[in-house]
Amino acid sequence: MRNDFSSPDEVLLPLLAEHEQAGLMRVRPVFSTPQGINVRVDGRDCLSFCSNDYLGLANDERVIRAFKRGADRYGVGSGAAHVVAGHSVAHHALEEELADFTGRDRALTFSTGYMANLGIVSALAGRSDEIFEDRLNHASLLDAAVASRASLKRYSHRDPVALRDRLVRSRGERKFILTDGVFSMDGDIAPLPELAAIGKKHGAWLIVDDAHGLGVLGMKGGGTLEHFELDADDVPVLMGTLGKALGTFGAFVAGSDALVEYIMQKARSYIYTTASPPAVAEATRASLKIAREENWRREHLQELVVRFRAGAKSLGLSLWESESPIQPVLVGDNHRAVAISSALRARGFFVQAIRPPTVPKGSARLRVTFSALHELEQLDRLLDAFSDIFS
Repeated sequence: MRNDFSSPDEVLLPLLAEHEQAGLMRVRPVFSTPQGINVRVDGRDCLSFCSNDYLGLANDERVIRAFKRGADRYGVGSGAAHVVAGHSVAHHALEEELADFTGRDRALTFSTGYMANLGIVSALAGRSDEIFEDRLNHASLLDAAVASRASLKRYSHRDPVALRDRLVRSRGERKFILTDGVFSMDGDIAPLPELAAIGKKHGAWLIVDDAHGLGVLGMKGGGTLEHFELDADDVPVLMGTLGKALGTFGAFVAGSDALVEYIMQKARSYIYTTASPPAVAEATRASLKIAREENWRREHLQELVVRFRAGAKSLGLSLWESESPIQPVLVGDNHRAVAISSALRARGFFVQAIRPPTVPKGSARLRVTFSALHELEQLDRLLDAFSDIFS
């Protein structure tokens, strides 16, 4: 009898070799310091321009103290899912404060942003429905549409006309428009006013993942909705994360009482997973308070963005049209992007190369991100390093 069995190693090692030859191999850098602008990575001290800790709160002493107090009061684990025995007064208070922050009736916290998107979309959409997504949406939004079993239609990046044309032909029982607020790899902002108007006209609910906008954009940190002066009538479903500008961990959905209650009852990624530790909720309550009160952090971020863009353009670097703290420098070739990242690290700067499939083929880049803790002099040093490497 013929035995065609191949071991996992026999199948996977050649595939890994192909992956590496294409310049796509990911390697995890190992940090021995807290998140911040000054980090120690793989034994080397670096100035980091690579984190999503936009407001510089991940290692803020006030947030750390709140986390410690939470651990002293609640312990280090939640013990169960929210709907079983894991929902504490800390979680409940955080949800109420997030609802107030976003101007919604209610909020519901999830353990991660990925799980939030999977839960929201699969709870609301089903086989007879249609979902319309920007081509550059985060992977979690695309995967959420697939998990919902609805029909997925993708439209050209930031193109309301293309979306409208697809919606005109829609035969879905219910229709949903899904978009990032700020696109995580390009840093540009979705045209939410146009998307909201099209959604209302064609009976589609607009769902916005504002992971990279909340806390960063708007005078009060309200994100892309505040940036465009939109409300819950325009964007009925709002998702945000806690591990970026707020510096902790987790995510949430905010909306009407009926919407949030329905998601709580139906979202499998909420019902069937352990709640995050209550101490994390306490830390997030502290960071949310800081984010709402300390406007200087957002003002300084904008100063950094303007200065970097002017300096990068004077060097002839290829940038996207981004007004957010995400400032990608286009390289194109995968191997060259990795080489430039390595050259920057040798000079004491940590900037990661981003390659497919995270970004489209041929658009490998250096994803430069800013923190409110960066100083102008540090930014100028980064520009000097770019000048040396690209010259």
